[in-house]
Amino acid sequence: MGHFPGYTRAATLVLLALLLLAAPARALDKTSIVLQWLPQAQFAGFYMAVDKGFYEAEGVDITLIHGGPDVLASELLEAGRADFATMFLSTAIQRRATLPIVNVGQFVQHSALMLITRASDNIETVDDLDGKKVGLWANEFQIQARALFRQRGLKVTVVPQSDSLDLFMRGGVQAASGMWYNEYHTLLSYGLEEDDLRPIFFSNHGLDFPEDGIYCLERTANARPTLPLAVVRATVRGWQYAFAHREEALDAVMARMDRAGVPANRPHQRWMLRRMENIILSDKVPAMGVLRQEDYERVRTTLMETGFVDDAPIFPEFYRGPVR
Repeated sequence: MGHFPGYTRAATLVLLALLLLAAPARALDKTSIVLQWLPQAQFAGFYMAVDKGFYEAEGVDITLIHGGPDVLASELLEAGRADFATMFLSTAIQRRATLPIVNVGQFVQHSALMLITRASDNIETVDDLDGKKVGLWANEFQIQARALFRQRGLKVTVVPQSDSLDLFMRGGVQAASGMWYNEYHTLLSYGLEEDDLRPIFFSNHGLDFPEDGIYCLERTANARPTLPLAVVRATVRGWQYAFAHREEALDAVMARMDRAGVPANRPHQRWMLRRMENIILSDKVPAMGVLRQEDYERVRTTLMETGFVDDAPIFPEFYRGPVR
């Protein structure tokens, strides 16, 4: 190694070190993602990726934005208020007809969506829902339920369902929409026993649709091709960390719920985190964050057969994420 004129080797090394320290740090790529619901353990992997610096390690400065009952993630993406959004695969395929979005990473591999009925209402099979009142969430969360009703030729009375289960508890509907990781456990926390409930999982009726994936506009993926994969890689590390350090992850969840003014119950969030592990870590997908073509084709075909979409793009046009 050469020397600067007039400097000893030691002085040269000191000077080089000072020059390196003075060099400007690499600017982080600023971006944002809207998560489709209020703060909860459903998004623990994103929280840990922020808190542990995994996004920064990938060169990304990310802002997390939360959705909610009146905030649709796809609408914020469409309006340019976020670069990325989490959505169900069925929602994204339907929205693709009017919004040029692509999937850049698939995390929830199995459907946790269900209809919850009471044992006392004697609804033993899906067909027993015929003629019953069924609570469905508004907007983008109705697709699987309505697809099931169409497939089975069921005539149900749809009752708008809020984020409360009061109507179900009062007997106003015979079936309520729920997520395995959320509303189902909420009913148990109300004092109901598992034997009191008869859950109908869509995954048991040919509608095991992958749920939470990361999406962006096609133009974002084209203009900033390294950014989506960086976001997905960091999010994978976040989920891996959350599952390996559950209590630390729950601390992060509870802190965000508290800041957002969302009622927080640690045992419920612990249940949610464990169920997220069940539906994210799948033996059918060897690498977290990957959307399988066969899963996409199955959902695409079902939505076309049940009339939710007239057509949908081929897999290579829709998926821009990591490969197995």
